[in-house]
Amino acid sequence: MKLDLDIQKTLTSGTRSFTLSVQLQSEHQRIVIVGASGSGKSLTLQALAGLLRPDSGHIRLDGDTLFDAAQNIWLPAQERRLAYVFQDYALFPHLTVYQNVAFALSTGWRNPPCHAQPAQWPASVARWLDIFGLAPLAGQYPSELSGGQRQRTALARALVTEPRALLLDEPFSALDPTLRTTMRAELLALQERLQVPMILITHDPEDAHALGQHVVEMQDGTRVH
Repeated sequence: MKLDLDIQKTLTSGTRSFTLSVQLQSEHQRIVIVGASGSGKSLTLQALAGLLRPDSGHIRLDGDTLFDAAQNIWLPAQERRLAYVFQDYALFPHLTVYQNVAFALSTGWRNPPCHAQPAQWPASVARWLDIFGLAPLAGQYPSELSGGQRQRTALARALVTEPRALLLDEPFSALDPTLRTTMRAELLALQERLQVPMILITHDPEDAHALGQHVVEMQDGTRVH
């Protein structure tokens, strides 16, 4: 993955303002952006995903321009082929594990049918349910899953679309310390096996130590390391 990011964005609320100004160039497969709450790391990830439009600068990924203010280029989120895994996983509570994963392949707003038999599953959905050990849980709902199982479901839903990169927003913050260690190891093994580029943001230096090939530290909207 070749990332070239140089963005500026000022957000204002009443009399308060916050300026994001980040420059980052990297050719690593696992980039970790670490910083305290309010440092601007989530805004940076949102800009990459196409959920936040910077005021100026550019974002280029593997030779493709996703954003360039000077050239008035702004690629919509759905055209960037980037999978975003939210901090709370954003699973649909009324859909089963199978339906949550299959939803990523759906067109329109209709929910995928709840196929009970694996023979009826699309091959790509079956593959990711198997990779994450979720096939036996395919008929369960998010409320019936453990924290680790919910995270695996969110990752399967993200990867079923075959994205060019995976964007992870504080993926371990909702887990207890023991499970956090286990899931770090699982995510690292998955990334190394599949070679899916990954950009992860976190407030925990242990995440950066365990997963980061290229670690970037942010503070007050700017890169400090």
